[in-house]
Amino acid sequence: MAHSYLLEIGLEEIPAHVVTPSIDQLKKRVNDFLTENRVSFETITTFSTPRRLTVLVEGLADRQEDIEKEVKGPAKKIALDENGNWSKAAIGFTRGQGATTDDITFKELKGTEYVYVTKKTTGQAIADVLPNLKAVIEKMNFPTMMKWANFSFKYIRPIRWIVSLLDDQVIPINILDVQAGNVSQGHRFLGKPVTIANATDYETQLNAAFVIVDAQKRKQLITEQIQKIATDQNWDIQLDKDLLEEVNNLVEWPTAFAGHFDEKYLEIPEEVLITSMRDHQRFFYVRDQAGKLLPNFISVRNGNREHLDNVVKGNEKVLTARLEDAAFFYHEDQKHDIDYYVEKLKNVSFHDKIGSMYEKMERVQVIAQELGKFVGLDSQALIDLKRASQIYKFDLVTGMVGEFPELQGVMGEKYALLAKESPAVATAIREHYMPISADGALPKTKVGAVLALADKFDDIGSFFAVDLIPTGSNDPYALRRQALGIVRITRDQNWHFPIQELQTKFLKDLHDHEATFNLDFKQHENAVRDFIKDRVRQWFSQKNARYDIVEAVTKGTDSDILDMLDAAKVLEEHKNDDNFKENIEALTRVLRISEKADLKAGESNVDPKLFDNESEQKLYDAVEDVRKTAADHTINENFQALQALRPLIDNYFDQTMIMVDDQNVRNNRLTQLSVLAKMIFSIGNLKELIVK
Repeated sequence: MAHSYLLEIGLEEIPAHVVTPSIDQLKKRVNDFLTENRVSFETITTFSTPRRLTVLVEGLADRQEDIEKEVKGPAKKIALDENGNWSKAAIGFTRGQGATTDDITFKELKGTEYVYVTKKTTGQAIADVLPNLKAVIEKMNFPTMMKWANFSFKYIRPIRWIVSLLDDQVIPINILDVQAGNVSQGHRFLGKPVTIANATDYETQLNAAFVIVDAQKRKQLITEQIQKIATDQNWDIQLDKDLLEEVNNLVEWPTAFAGHFDEKYLEIPEEVLITSMRDHQRFFYVRDQAGKLLPNFISVRNGNREHLDNVVKGNEKVLTARLEDAAFFYHEDQKHDIDYYVEKLKNVSFHDKIGSMYEKMERVQVIAQELGKFVGLDSQALIDLKRASQIYKFDLVTGMVGEFPELQGVMGEKYALLAKESPAVATAIREHYMPISADGALPKTKVGAVLALADKFDDIGSFFAVDLIPTGSNDPYALRRQALGIVRITRDQNWHFPIQELQTKFLKDLHDHEATFNLDFKQHENAVRDFIKDRVRQWFSQKNARYDIVEAVTKGTDSDILDMLDAAKVLEEHKNDDNFKENIEALTRVLRISEKADLKAGESNVDPKLFDNESEQKLYDAVEDVRKTAADHTINENFQALQALRPLIDNYFDQTMIMVDDQNVRNNRLTQLSVLAKMIFSIGNLKELIVK
């Protein structure tokens, strides 16, 4: 007979952003529990609201599956005495397995016979298994945990009730002072306690108590209510997916309604209005059919339509207070020029070990100019970049950003335009924060992209300089995201970014401009380079690139991000070529043997006079041809040129002994191979490639 089992964990209101991942976690844990306990079932359905996490398991078996397991005992020579009788070892073994000596069989294992018995375990009744779900509930983890009363137990919020019902039978589970039963709770204000008659009646009975427990049905109802209001008012509403999810997890019985605010607030930049409505009040903003923002909003109440007018007025009052503050800051901020705010940054700490925000801007000005010239910005763009880098953090000390921190950069752009700064400068101020997440939008303008790169590179270098280096999962200053941003921007702009070369340029310029502010950027420059290379690896992981190819290009001598990305693309394109394996083996043979060279710095001149066979000269001539044109060719062209050397490399090794007694000849041959190895390493460390 198939059963249905209901488990509901009743809680104080859970933070909205935790509801969905928590119910997904509970479903997985219950699924794993049943699987590990050999209990078959058909489906697990989830229900969730701010006050409950619920799973309904249907098609549940009567009992666990019986299992038979063959268990190995002592060797036959130990199990039988010299008279052929069972020894104490054999008798004790069988007794321990719940068997007798009559159940013994012998099997050979690696030339020796051993005692075996088949151990049978009868499955428990499902009603005896389910109480162990207590451990599943207790082991759930959440982003924040709390204790309550005098208990040491921690959970996302205090547990207030538990429903544990197998069909119509209560399955005992107790956590702290809460005993599981068959009584759930309806809506906090509209409902009442609900006695669940049968596990399958759960959704229907809760609905009668003003709780829509199915999150998808609740979300669909909210969507329909909002769209009806929009249609009736001829409004255009683009439902924000994340906001809809959050609102859905704030309510149990949703009722959407429209509100209004004074048109005078429309003079405020719409980003401020939208932030006030969406991020602070969880309101949906509305536009007319032409796309113009309207002085209206839609919200969702956790309740019915009774006294809805009072609810509307209350929400309007709260929003008006926030917009009044925004209007005040907007006008007050414009009473001062940008230079006033820049000067205030001298007293704003970037980090107590690093210095002020003003000092950071001084460094970024130097880095940005060097980088702008490196990527080829024209003279006007360099002028715009210089101005942007002089002021780009000024909005941090404005009243508006103090009230709405999420608008940093956005208000900088708005205020810069009001101050008659050029659009390029204003846009760069906003874009320098991009990307704000691992897959966030990237700067569209070149000036904004360079400023973003300079700012991120300074962040990484500065924190490394004071030994605040990310370890493990600890990255409080989001330096990994900054480094990944560098990778993504350079890829998007198709700019070369040779980390080591740029580090040298930046450090020299900072010293020349006395802008290091006593930070030692030299001490961890290798670690900075490796750190950014690790983000190159992360970028590849998002593209499902082959691991060995990623390792090859990131372990080469070229620290140029764009070259690494291009080299991986080239290797990926050629990995299935008919001669790929043979070509890579020839090139990696050069790499391995060249490692034996013990050459002094700068010792890279090959002397053709020391050649004693034709293969040396032919390889030398071919390598020189490739080397002289490499700088003008693409990664793909250089790789194909190196592959084309395989016949000459094979012939060279067939005819040439490298480690000869004559030291001059030996060093000359190792030097010749080292020159070629350097060119190969510019593609990557091809020894990392797996070729079969």
